[in-house]
Amino acid sequence: MNLLLAWLLLLAPSHAYHASITEMRYNGPQKQLEISIKVFTDDFEKALSQGQKVPVRLATPGPLASARTAEYLRRQFVVKTASGGTPLGLQFLGMQAEKDAHWLYCKVALPRTMAGLQIRQAVLLDMFADQSNILNLEAGGKKQSVLFRAGHEQELVTW
Repeated sequence: MNLLLAWLLLLAPSHAYHASITEMRYNGPQKQLEISIKVFTDDFEKALSQGQKVPVRLATPGPLASARTAEYLRRQFVVKTASGGTPLGLQFLGMQAEKDAHWLYCKVALPRTMAGLQIRQAVLLDMFADQSNILNLEAGGKKQSVLFRAGHEQELVTW
Protein backbone atom coordinates (compact mmCIF):
# COMPACT_ATOMS: atom_id res chain seq x y z
CA MET A 1 0.00 0.00 0.00
CA ASN A 2 2.79 2.51 0.88
CA LEU A 3 4.56 1.76 -2.40
CA LEU A 4 1.35 2.48 -4.33
CA LEU A 5 0.87 5.76 -2.46
CA ALA A 6 4.48 6.82 -3.17
CA TRP A 7 4.06 5.96 -6.85
CA LEU A 8 0.83 8.01 -7.07
CA LEU A 9 2.51 10.98 -5.40
CA LEU A 10 5.33 10.86 -7.94
CA LEU A 11 2.82 10.99 -10.77
CA ALA A 12 0.80 13.83 -9.26
CA PRO A 13 1.10 17.09 -11.16
CA SER A 14 3.14 19.77 -9.43
CA HIS A 15 4.81 23.04 -10.22
CA ALA A 16 8.52 23.53 -10.76
CA TYR A 17 9.07 26.22 -8.14
CA HIS A 18 7.82 27.26 -4.72
CA ALA A 19 6.92 30.93 -4.43
CA SER A 20 4.36 33.32 -3.05
CA ILE A 21 3.58 36.91 -3.91
CA THR A 22 2.46 39.39 -1.30
CA GLU A 23 0.88 42.70 -2.25
CA MET A 24 0.91 45.07 0.71
CA ARG A 25 -0.44 48.61 0.78
CA TYR A 26 0.03 51.07 3.62
CA ASN A 27 -3.19 53.01 4.12
CA GLY A 28 -2.06 55.99 6.21
CA PRO A 29 -5.44 57.71 6.65
CA GLN A 30 -6.99 54.49 7.99
CA LYS A 31 -3.81 53.52 9.87
CA GLN A 32 -3.71 49.99 8.48
CA LEU A 33 -1.88 47.63 6.16
CA GLU A 34 -3.92 45.93 3.46
CA ILE A 35 -2.36 42.59 2.56
CA SER A 36 -2.99 40.04 -0.21
CA ILE A 37 -0.87 36.88 -0.34
CA LYS A 38 -0.98 34.57 -3.35
CA VAL A 39 0.06 30.97 -2.65
CA PHE A 40 -0.10 27.76 -4.67
CA THR A 41 -3.11 25.87 -3.35
CA ASP A 42 -1.43 22.46 -3.10
CA ASP A 43 1.57 23.86 -1.22
CA PHE A 44 -0.59 25.80 1.21
CA GLU A 45 -2.91 22.85 1.85
CA LYS A 46 0.16 20.74 2.63
CA ALA A 47 1.31 23.32 5.20
CA LEU A 48 -2.14 23.59 6.79
CA SER A 49 -2.50 19.79 6.95
CA GLN A 50 0.88 19.15 8.55
CA GLY A 51 0.39 17.42 11.91
CA GLN A 52 -3.41 17.27 11.48
CA LYS A 53 -5.52 14.12 11.53
CA VAL A 54 -7.69 15.37 8.68
CA PRO A 55 -6.13 17.07 5.62
CA VAL A 56 -7.23 20.66 5.05
CA ARG A 57 -8.77 21.40 1.64
CA LEU A 58 -9.32 25.07 0.83
CA ALA A 59 -12.22 24.25 -1.50
CA THR A 60 -14.16 22.39 1.23
CA PRO A 61 -16.90 24.61 2.66
CA GLY A 62 -16.84 25.28 6.37
CA PRO A 63 -14.78 27.09 8.98
CA LEU A 64 -11.84 24.64 9.21
CA ALA A 65 -9.80 26.02 6.28
CA SER A 66 -10.33 29.65 7.37
CA ALA A 67 -9.45 28.93 10.99
CA ARG A 68 -6.27 27.03 10.07
CA THR A 69 -5.29 29.72 7.54
CA ALA A 70 -5.69 32.51 10.10
CA GLU A 71 -3.70 30.52 12.66
CA TYR A 72 -0.91 29.72 10.20
CA LEU A 73 -0.64 33.31 8.91
CA ARG A 74 -0.40 34.73 12.43
CA ARG A 75 2.65 32.52 12.99
CA GLN A 76 4.33 32.96 9.61
CA PHE A 77 3.48 36.54 8.58
CA VAL A 78 4.38 38.91 11.40
CA VAL A 79 4.30 42.71 11.36
CA LYS A 80 5.97 44.80 14.07
CA THR A 81 6.75 48.47 14.47
CA ALA A 82 10.11 49.54 13.03
CA SER A 83 11.69 49.29 16.48
CA GLY A 84 10.47 45.71 16.89
CA GLY A 85 8.57 44.72 20.00
CA THR A 86 5.17 43.09 20.17
CA PRO A 87 3.67 41.85 16.90
CA LEU A 88 0.76 43.89 15.60
CA GLY A 89 -2.45 41.90 15.23
CA LEU A 90 -2.94 40.30 11.83
CA GLN A 91 -6.62 39.95 10.94
CA PHE A 92 -7.47 37.30 8.34
CA LEU A 93 -10.35 38.52 6.17
CA GLY A 94 -10.88 35.66 3.74
CA MET A 95 -9.59 33.93 0.63
CA GLN A 96 -10.32 33.58 -3.06
CA ALA A 97 -9.43 30.73 -5.43
CA GLU A 98 -7.62 31.50 -8.69
CA LYS A 99 -6.77 28.49 -10.92
CA ASP A 100 -4.07 26.56 -9.00
CA ALA A 101 -3.60 29.29 -6.38
CA HIS A 102 -5.43 31.12 -3.63
CA TRP A 103 -5.35 34.78 -2.61
CA LEU A 104 -5.35 35.24 1.17
CA TYR A 105 -6.62 38.63 2.37
CA CYS A 106 -5.57 40.24 5.66
CA LYS A 107 -5.18 43.58 7.33
CA VAL A 108 -3.16 44.93 10.21
CA ALA A 109 -4.40 47.85 12.30
CA LEU A 110 -1.54 50.22 13.13
CA PRO A 111 -1.34 52.13 16.42
CA ARG A 112 -0.31 55.36 14.65
CA THR A 113 1.01 56.73 11.38
CA MET A 114 4.15 54.82 10.46
CA ALA A 115 7.25 55.44 8.37
CA GLY A 116 8.45 51.85 8.49
CA LEU A 117 7.79 48.35 9.78
CA GLN A 118 9.54 45.07 10.60
CA ILE A 119 8.06 42.38 8.35
CA ARG A 120 8.57 38.64 8.77
CA GLN A 121 7.27 36.79 5.71
CA ALA A 122 7.95 33.10 6.38
CA VAL A 123 4.90 31.61 4.64
CA LEU A 124 5.79 28.10 3.42
CA LEU A 125 9.48 28.51 4.31
CA ASP A 126 8.86 25.74 6.85
CA MET A 127 7.74 23.42 4.04
CA PHE A 128 10.05 23.94 1.07
CA ALA A 129 13.81 24.62 1.08
CA ASP A 130 13.55 26.53 -2.22
CA GLN A 131 10.54 28.66 -1.20
CA SER A 132 10.76 32.36 -2.16
CA ASN A 133 8.32 34.99 -0.95
CA ILE A 134 8.19 38.24 -2.88
CA LEU A 135 6.61 41.21 -1.13
CA ASN A 136 5.58 44.26 -3.14
CA LEU A 137 4.91 47.23 -0.87
CA GLU A 138 3.20 50.47 -1.77
CA ALA A 139 3.65 53.06 0.97
CA GLY A 140 4.40 56.75 1.31
CA GLY A 141 4.10 57.28 -2.43
CA LYS A 142 6.85 54.70 -3.07
CA LYS A 143 6.83 51.15 -4.37
CA GLN A 144 9.43 48.65 -3.30
CA SER A 145 9.95 44.90 -3.40
CA VAL A 146 11.59 42.58 -0.90
CA LEU A 147 12.56 38.93 -1.30
CA PHE A 148 12.18 36.60 1.68
CA ARG A 149 13.68 33.11 1.72
CA ALA A 150 15.21 30.62 4.16
CA GLY A 151 17.78 32.45 6.27
CA HIS A 152 16.27 35.82 5.33
CA GLU A 153 12.74 35.76 6.74
CA GLN A 154 12.65 39.29 8.19
CA GLU A 155 13.24 42.76 6.79
CA LEU A 156 12.89 46.36 7.97
CA VAL A 157 11.00 48.34 5.33
CA THR A 158 10.82 52.12 5.45
CA TRP A 159 9.16 54.79 3.37
